[in-house]
This record gives sequence, C-alpha cells and structure tokens, in this order.
Amino acid sequence: MTNIINQCNEENYSHLLEKVMKKAFKMQDVSKKTVINIILVTNEKMQELNRNFRQTDRVTDVLTFPSEVDGELGDVFIAPYVAMGQAKNYGHSFKRELAFLAVHGFLHALGFTHENEEKETVMFSLQENILNSLKIKR
Repeated sequence: MTNIINQCNEENYSHLLEKVMKKAFKMQDVSKKTVINIILVTNEKMQELNRNFRQTDRVTDVLTFPSEVDGELGDVFIAPYVAMGQAKNYGHSFKRELAFLAVHGFLHALGFTHENEEKETVMFSLQENILNSLKIKR
C-alpha cells in the first residue's frame, strides 16, 4: 500500500505515484499489505532533512528512510521542484523523473544501494525494468 503525502500544495501526482508503486511492488514481489510513504516536500524541507539526518546542508532529489517495522518499507521524500529541473536537464518529462525517483526510493527502502558499480548496475536495471513496463521512458 502506498500513502502519498503532498506537502508542496502543488499539482496532485497521486495517480502516477500509485500506479508506479503498484507495479514496483508487483515486480519486486512485495506484499500489497506492506506500506510505503511517498512524501513530496519543498526544497527547504529536503535541505532540512539532509542537514538533520545526513549532516549535509544541501537539497537532494530523493531521500529514503527505511523502516525496521514489519509491514512497513519506510518513507521516501521527494523534492518535486528539484525533479522538475532534473527532467529539463536530462531532456525527459517531469512524469518520468518523478516516477524514477519514487522507484529509486522504493528500491533503497528494500535495501538496494548503488555504492559500487556492481550494485549500481543491479539497482538501475531494476529501476529501468519497472519504468519500461509502464512505458515511462526517457
């Protein structure tokens, strides 16, 4: 189950994020009863989270806090305004960037990392497979 919390008071992206998470859950064989929270935050809030929890005073696009509670994956914070800029820089749609960040955070909540080339290849391949299955392409 996906809870979407939009703290940006912008457009509602719930439909897209629910669709993406439903597919990600299915492709990673995660129980539908498992909960993940996708929280859309302002750049200021993202910077505050990074400062308080990662000791880095900057804005990032996505930040994941995995849960240690059974039945919960954790919280994925996404900064939509950062995603908008990245989409433009990468030459693809905002929809694609937002979906990518949600899947990226989801996989981090499952324990995937990209700390070395081998792990990055695995994680990014999973991300692309999920997005491509939804026809969300670059």
